[in-house]
Amino acid sequence: MVPAPRAPNRETSMKKILAATAVLLASTALAHADGELFLYNWGNYTSPEMIKKFEDKYGVKVTITDFDSNDTALAKVEAGGSGFDLVVPSAGFVSIYAEKGLIQELDLARLPNHKNIAPEWMNVAWDAGRKWSVPWQWGSTGVAVNTKDYTGDINTSSIFMDPPPELQGKLNVIPEMGDVLSLATMWAGGDVCSEDPEVMKKVRDALMAAKPKWMSMDYSTIEKMTNHDYSATVDWNGSAMRARLGNPDVAFGYPKEGYGLWMDNVVMLADAPNPDNAYLFIDFIMDPENAAMLSAFARYANGISGSAAFMPEDMKTAPEIVTPAEHAGAGQFVTVCTGKALE
Repeated sequence: MVPAPRAPNRETSMKKILAATAVLLASTALAHADGELFLYNWGNYTSPEMIKKFEDKYGVKVTITDFDSNDTALAKVEAGGSGFDLVVPSAGFVSIYAEKGLIQELDLARLPNHKNIAPEWMNVAWDAGRKWSVPWQWGSTGVAVNTKDYTGDINTSSIFMDPPPELQGKLNVIPEMGDVLSLATMWAGGDVCSEDPEVMKKVRDALMAAKPKWMSMDYSTIEKMTNHDYSATVDWNGSAMRARLGNPDVAFGYPKEGYGLWMDNVVMLADAPNPDNAYLFIDFIMDPENAAMLSAFARYANGISGSAAFMPEDMKTAPEIVTPAEHAGAGQFVTVCTGKALE
């Protein structure tokens, strides 16, 4: 006779149920962990001190992943499943993220520091009323030059568009092509994102002729200008200031043909895994003292009212930050160019 099955022991069964439940809860915690935030940002652009202050205040572990161009960031996010909560695109890209459904409109009721956005940065062309994004930092794009290697005029995009003999094979161009093309187009006599065929042909031909005279297309300009690995580079003003602080021979040039102005902005992804922590962080960076910590690290201005009181003294007079009067009129704000302009 086959023995009848034993009735399960109540204690043993309960242990198995609890163990299974524990495993399930653990796996869920790994997928949707509390106390985490994932930030996708430009490299070497986020203040470690500010991040530590946020982590200490809220008990949230922040993980930062770097990118080196708007196109790279957009492609990564658009591919899906990035796991990021927040991304920091430049001005014109905010509307692209929104149109593609990649970001979510912000609940301004959860952002009491939203009122600190400076009036001039509130109703911007790419986000009227700041419903999708908040300011990170803003600045200009020009050229950084080691003045021991080149003693000529540095306030020109000819530095990279028609490199002088002293700089050929020793200069770098950043991989953010929107900024490079804007400089090149203004150098050729057009406005930012010109669609004039003659202007764009001149831009294309000049870039093709200049490229063999470049050393590289690299994002890491601060260290390499500081260490004199490059003699010159297309660069952003804050990056150039940081290089100058490490090497006083470095100077920033504002191209007289025209140079780009830009603002980077924080947006929350539509599939952000930690939206509550994302809201905490967005509000945190709009506190004037915290915004100044970002500026003190990366050496750019920010769009937050009241932050000037906390800014480093050397930024208040730095020629890279305070544009000399003779060059102020040449700046044009850079948006995203149409496909026709880039053909």
